[in-house]
Amino acid sequence: MKVVLASHNPHKLVEIREILQPLGIDVVLESELGVAVEVEETGTTFAENAYLKAKAVMEATGLPALADDSGIAVKALGGAPGIYSARYGGDPTLDDWGRLQLLLQNTAQVPDGQRQAKFVAAIALVYPDGRQIAVQGEVHGELLRQPVGEGGFGYDPIFYYPPAGKSFAQLTAEEKNQVSHRARALRSLVEKLSEEREYADQ
Repeated sequence: MKVVLASHNPHKLVEIREILQPLGIDVVLESELGVAVEVEETGTTFAENAYLKAKAVMEATGLPALADDSGIAVKALGGAPGIYSARYGGDPTLDDWGRLQLLLQNTAQVPDGQRQAKFVAAIALVYPDGRQIAVQGEVHGELLRQPVGEGGFGYDPIFYYPPAGKSFAQLTAEEKNQVSHRARALRSLVEKLSEEREYADQ
């Protein structure tokens, strides 16, 4: 089955493709199909925004579409940046590094022991026949005071994951694919897809 990923992010494609490939699902970027859908993320939750993106790309391509909406939520900031993680600060000139630095600035006064944070990923799979699957995954950790590690992307260098004793940017791709918020959501998606197949085979 071919599924279109409603994203322009090649990092997400690699992560998602590795997890879904064993199910015989071929994940492609919308750009590979000559589609560039810009969706206004008007949802108030990660799940709502994921659905909006998946639905729009499904309608544009006529193929099942998968979208994720993810971000980091810092407890001391009341859950911010949350759904605004990819556009934190409201400055379109900021890149990933700029947003990471802004988050460090905004949490500079938060004392150690109160720097809890979590990554959240909501995934929506929308089919042309109207069926849809929605799942969510979370991973809990702490916000570092400075970036550590060379891997990952986004806020990974400042997200410390206690069970591994490392930042997300220090994890190998294999390690991250076991524990990340997106990996957890994708495992839930795989379970639901497997249940669908079992039901269809009965």
